[in-house]
Amino acid sequence: MSHSLIDPRDTLERQNEKLLKISETLMRRVEQSTDASGAAYTQFQRAVLLEEEVRARTRDLERALDLLNESNARLAVANRETEAARSDLANAIETIQEGFALFNPDEKLVLCNSRFGMHMPDLRDALKPGLSFTEYVRRVSQSHFLSLPDSERPEDWLKRRLGRHKDDHVIFNVRMIWNRWVQVSEHRTGDGGTVILQTDVTDIMRLERQERDRMLDDQARLIRATLEHLDQGVCIFDAGARMVGHNQRLIELLAIPVVRFHMGATFASIFDRFRDRVEFSGDMTPEGIEAWVAARDHRAPLSFEIRQGARTLAFFAQEMPDKGFVISFTDVSAQRAAVQAIREVNETLEQRVTERTLELEDALAEAERANASKSRFVAAASHDLLQPLSAAMLYVTSLEKDLPTEGGRKVLSKASNALQSAENILEALFDISKLDSGRTAVMVGAVPLGSVLAQLRDELQPQAQKKGLRLSIIAVDLNVLSDATYLRRILQNLIANAIRYTEHGKVLVGARRIPGAVRIEVWDTGPGIPEDQQDIIFGEFQRLNATASAAEGMGLGLAIVDRACALLGHPLEVRSIIGKGTLFTVEVPVASRDLPLSATTTVSAPSLQAAVLGNLIVMLIENDEELRHALSLTIEGWGADVLACASEAEARALLNEIGVAPDVILADYQLDDGRSGAQAVQALRRQVGNLPACIITANRSPELVDECAILGLELMHKPIDAEALRDFLQAVRPVH
Repeated sequence: MSHSLIDPRDTLERQNEKLLKISETLMRRVEQSTDASGAAYTQFQRAVLLEEEVRARTRDLERALDLLNESNARLAVANRETEAARSDLANAIETIQEGFALFNPDEKLVLCNSRFGMHMPDLRDALKPGLSFTEYVRRVSQSHFLSLPDSERPEDWLKRRLGRHKDDHVIFNVRMIWNRWVQVSEHRTGDGGTVILQTDVTDIMRLERQERDRMLDDQARLIRATLEHLDQGVCIFDAGARMVGHNQRLIELLAIPVVRFHMGATFASIFDRFRDRVEFSGDMTPEGIEAWVAARDHRAPLSFEIRQGARTLAFFAQEMPDKGFVISFTDVSAQRAAVQAIREVNETLEQRVTERTLELEDALAEAERANASKSRFVAAASHDLLQPLSAAMLYVTSLEKDLPTEGGRKVLSKASNALQSAENILEALFDISKLDSGRTAVMVGAVPLGSVLAQLRDELQPQAQKKGLRLSIIAVDLNVLSDATYLRRILQNLIANAIRYTEHGKVLVGARRIPGAVRIEVWDTGPGIPEDQQDIIFGEFQRLNATASAAEGMGLGLAIVDRACALLGHPLEVRSIIGKGTLFTVEVPVASRDLPLSATTTVSAPSLQAAVLGNLIVMLIENDEELRHALSLTIEGWGADVLACASEAEARALLNEIGVAPDVILADYQLDDGRSGAQAVQALRRQVGNLPACIITANRSPELVDECAILGLELMHKPIDAEALRDFLQAVRPVH
């Protein structure tokens, strides 16, 4: 174990003094030593070395001493500056009018001014640096100068105060004895310490209380004035069911002596005065009201009605936040009387409505019967009128080649035109009847719009040229989603109507693509349609040109267009400028490319040469004598032989008699014996073989079309087109 001659705990001066004594002692021993073996010299060398070491250590010590002195000097300066800063800080916080205290991050009191805790003299001695925050709050909670509510203990206040200390910023008021108040503001410093400010707000609180009292007085007067102006009777009770306020209207409604209504009167004493003089509505009873008043927790609003003689009062009671309650009485006698009157009126009205409903149902049934009768009438009229019309047209056709004079042929041509106009009118009426019936069947599919427009151009071009008009139909290669027959009829009527009412200029038809659809446009340079008549033109028998003859139309074309567009869901619009012309547009959806094309209506060009039907035997079954005679005369005029019969039975008997099979069968669909023409053809085919046959009818139903297609029968509608009939017979005539 080594021992040091120098104690490190000594000061530098003491260590230097020891080294000097050690050096002198060693030198003295060296000088006195006379050891012959040279030990003295060795010790001398050691002394010299030791002296050098002592000198070096002395220099180090001197330097360390200088550094220490310098450090001590700087420390002294810093201490003086710290003391000055502390003094300045103490002076500064002492000038603050509020109490000020600073706690370090370790929750220890660093400093505070003399005003801190001035409202609690019993804390002054404990407010010294090093006091913990928890201990400070505990002492505050135990202070005799802290005024707590009766329901709060010091331990509760301590717990609540320490809980709020977790927040970065806290502001609250503390009530002291002698009705004084201190506002405490607590804030967290950047290093985690805490600054507390205490402000005496007694004067502010007193002013606020005075102002609040004044406001309460004002509010009380305002509430009193408000209550007196209410039409309801109102009374207010505190948590003990004692009256604290009411208005004069309450006394008037309840008819209770005013002496009963005074401050502090209990609900029971007031309720006893009128409980037996009123009737309660519904399930409400006096005991139920008393139970509600006696309840103390979560009383739901109470509402019902009471009757007091001829007066009905609405009773409403609701709990207030302080567990008191307010009751209002509203006179609803007039409302209930009105409700009763309304109920009686409603009963009368219901009776009248029931009677009116029955009348309307009868009227509706009558209208439906009338509509059905109209439809049946139109269908029957179409059939009955088309019979003689067909006969008349056939007679006219058969006479055409027998008239020797030009004048006679002109008269015959006019008669033919008149018959054609009658046919057009009947067809239009028949179409309108079908569209109005709501049972019109449509076959929507992909329709080649270009083909439809091309057919209409070929059909209507001669009519436009005859009037000197230029008809331009722009070609379009597009398929649309519609019913081929009705779409063609719509466009035919629009174009024909434009040609009919345009005296000069042109008619232009084109198609314009729009998103998801195509807008078909029909332009004309006609006289235009006034705006107030643009809706009228779609009615039946509405023509703007009243001087036009029946041959130019009876105003049914646009009615058919309007109904057909509505049926197909194609928007129809009209725009017109007087003196400039008119535009009709129809929007039709574009069909997808993968849809199959629908069959379109085609128009066959009439034969210009009379067909030669020699050696052709025609079996004709027609129950109408005039039409049978006209058809026979016409067909025989073409060189064919006609076996005319009125019924299926007559036809079968005739075939059995002559023993000759016909080449073709013509049969009316509606026969007198209850059999249809299709059934008659089937029976004759079983007798003479599968002969070509044609059904003649005024029935245009899709069901009949399907039936004829299934049986392989040609279908020809009345009035009979002589050219079409001649083409059919020419096509089925056997080649000999």
